[in-house]
This record gives sequence, structure tokens and C-alpha cells, in this order.
Amino acid sequence: MDFDLLTEWRLRAPLDRIWARLRDVESWPAWWSSVAAVETLAPGDAEGIDAVHRLTWKTALPYRLAFETRVVRIEPKRRIEAEAVGELTGRGVWTLDPIEAGVCVRYRWQVAPHKPWMRRLAPLLRPVFAWNHEVVMERGRIGLEASLHAASKPG
Repeated sequence: MDFDLLTEWRLRAPLDRIWARLRDVESWPAWWSSVAAVETLAPGDAEGIDAVHRLTWKTALPYRLAFETRVVRIEPKRRIEAEAVGELTGRGVWTLDPIEAGVCVRYRWQVAPHKPWMRRLAPLLRPVFAWNHEVVMERGRIGLEASLHAASKPG
């Protein structure tokens, strides 16, 4: 893979609520500002294995990315693995670990770009693409925290 990126979020919220938000891919655009659209192509089995989603992402740079993900492994409230195909191809793995103050959420994204211009420029722009990924993931952390906080307020 051309990129092996690791993101870590430390969230002060119950594991059950964080897990539910990450599993509900269709709701991501409501709290993750970089997710432009999600289309469910296959729901998968009762656990979500083989669920397929087409995601369109707005990046920090002036381009969008679209790819499909297929869930290949789930360990409830612990791990989600998905394979990606499309403008990016590879694997993404979410892991959730309880910590004293909440949950440590890690996302490892091992991908290769398939847009021709990205393939050509990847060696030169590797730091820029990595920065872009960090911005997209930080938007996710901020949105998820706000969503979890809003859900915990009495209403």
C-alpha cells in the first residue's frame, strides 16, 4: 500500500454509544462534515459482515474521493475491518479500547490511490495527502464528540 495512516481519538463517552455511531455508516454525514454522501449497496448479514457502502468524501484539498467499502470482519464493540475499492483501494480498521476516561478509538487506513493524477503525484505529495487525511479524521473526531455530547444532554 502507498499509505499506512494511523489516527487515534480519545473520547469521553460510553463505548456502546461510540460503537453505535461508527457502525451506523449511513448517519456519518450528519456528524462528520467530510462525508458528503453514503449509499448502502448491500446491508450485509445480521452482524453487518459483507455490508457494502459507497462513500463520497469532501477533503481539505480541492477534490472529492469516492470508493466502496465492504465490511469483512466485526468483533462487537471492539473492531471493524473493511476493504475499500474505487478511487482508493485498501483496508481500514477501527479498533475501540476502553480506557479510564472513556474509549480510545484507533483507525488504521492502508490504501493506494487510483486516480491517475494522485498516482503520479503520490511520491511528491505524500506529506500533503497525509495532512489531508489528518484533517478529514480530525473533522470526524470533532463531529463525533459533538454528536455524542448532544445525545447525552437531557432533553
